[in-house]
Parts: sequence; structure tokens; C-alpha cells
Amino acid sequence: MPSRILLAPMEGLADDLLRGVLTGIGGYDWGICEFVRVANSLLPVKTFERICPELRHGGKTLAGTPMRVQLLGSDPPLMAANARRLVSLKPAGIDLNFGCPAPTVNRHRGGAALLNEPELLHAIAAAVRAVVPPEMPFTAKMRLGIADASRAVDNAQALAAAGIDELIVHGRTQADGYRPPARWAAIARLRAAVKLPLIANGEVWTVDDFRNCQAATGCADIMLGRGAIADPLLARRARGETVGGWDQITPAVAAYWQGVRQRVRPEHAGGRLKQWLALLRRHYVPAEALYQRLRPVKTAAEIDRLLVAAGVLRGAFADNVTSWMG
Repeated sequence: MPSRILLAPMEGLADDLLRGVLTGIGGYDWGICEFVRVANSLLPVKTFERICPELRHGGKTLAGTPMRVQLLGSDPPLMAANARRLVSLKPAGIDLNFGCPAPTVNRHRGGAALLNEPELLHAIAAAVRAVVPPEMPFTAKMRLGIADASRAVDNAQALAAAGIDELIVHGRTQADGYRPPARWAAIARLRAAVKLPLIANGEVWTVDDFRNCQAATGCADIMLGRGAIADPLLARRARGETVGGWDQITPAVAAYWQGVRQRVRPEHAGGRLKQWLALLRRHYVPAEALYQRLRPVKTAAEIDRLLVAAGVLRGAFADNVTSWMG
């Protein structure tokens, strides 16, 4: 099937640095940033721009991929007020989060915790719809439910009636967390129950998974999450492109590390890189070797040296590292 391939919002994992390098590798039609938590106030512009710096670049990553902003909250008027401010920043689109399974978020009535309240989902989406102009894409992302999928159709129909343009469905419940398998057949049942374009999400790690998800859900459009981070070439593979291997990934790893080094305190920088390598090693043998080499290392300077030795860091940055080494 012809399809759109989308980059999922991944709290604590895919920040703007990683979104930048992934979309730089290519294959994505659009994506969604990490969620903006709407709790009890009208947020300042700087909060939206901190979570989605792409707002300063026309709502796109540096590679030109449109990035929508996701709002998470449970108060319809407050969500609408924040959406109105967000609209003024001209994002590539606005998305609503009804899928986050994190206990800290759910305890404060956010994300998937609302999936037993289709009336509230409708009220939130309708309030936001009223302030989002028709030409701006307006979507929602939901899981199948809290403990089961018994209210999935009610939730999807409530969001459709509120006027969202498309619905992204992660094929797990809140209780499932990220444990496999994703329930693709349940997404197919939703697709049959709502007259709204559906986008499938969940447990797509390979091209075979991509095709099987399309077949099982009936959805042409697929949103990639952790699978995109584990294989940054997955979107292009799914499009049928002939791509390379680890040599094609290393420039992105180098660019990401340099961005992290500029932004993150040295004592915390290594954790960000190790987190990505821990997923990359699912598909790339050299990533496993590099991960094991970096795993015990504490300092960013030592990671610099090891990345130069491994041929990941090259050019001017590598030359600087070499000079620091004496």
C-alpha cells in the first residue's frame, strides 16, 4: 500500500536533537514532538519552544520534516486556552495525548488515564477544535484502553465526533505498557467502527512488521516509535529504498553526540548516547560493541576519545578531541 510514515512522540527518548538526526536520515512525512503538559495555567511561549524548538524554524526539523506539537491534560477550557496560544506559534499541527502510560502522568489525570471517560475526551477535543483553524492539522493519539479495550470504540467515536482530522492508535492498553505484542487486530476493529482516517502504531521494528501491521490493521499509514530509533533507516527501508548499514548510521550518531555535548552537562551526557546505542544494538552489531565499550565509562571526555577511536567521530570535532588527548 502507498503510505505515510510518521515519527512518534517519545517522552524522554526522542528530543529535538534525536528528531533532527532521524528526520535528517529521511523517510518521514511528519512527526510529533514530546508532550507539553497542561496542568493548571496558561503556559508561556518559552515552554512550547523549549519542548518543540522546531517552532522557531517554521514548525519543521532542520531537515524540513513538519513536527506537530502534542498537548496533554484533562481540563477542556485550559487545554483550549493553551491550544490558542500554541496556534499563534504556527506549529505544523496539534495533537492530543490520550496514550501516555507513565504512572506519574496518569496519577495527575493525563494521557491514558482518561480512557474510561469518552465524554471527557470529547469535551477536550471539541474545546481544542474550536480554537484550531481548519487548515491546521488536528489529531489525537490514544491507546486501546486502561485495562482492556472495551471502551476503545466509544473513545474513538467521541474523538471523531469532536472534530479531529485523524486518529493515531497505539495497539496496547495502559496496563500493557510496552510489552509485546501490540494488538493490531483491535486497531482493525476500530477502523471499521469510525469514519475517520486511522494511523496504526505499536511494535513495528522491521519492514516485515511494517507490512504485517498494515495488513492486520487495514491502515496504510504507520507511525514508528522505538523501532525508528533502533533502526534509523527503517522508514526508508519500508519505502523500498536500498540503504546501507552501520556506516550510514555513524554520521547521525556523531551529530547527535555533538549536539548532546553542547547542551547537556558532561556528567549526564553519556547516558543520552548509551540510551540510543542500547536500542541501535538490536539491529547493528557494531552498535553492540560500541555500547559495551562505552557502558562503564563515566566521563564525556573519555566517550569522545572512544568515539574517535571507533571511527564514529571524524573531521574537525575529532581533530579537537585528538588535540585534547595530547
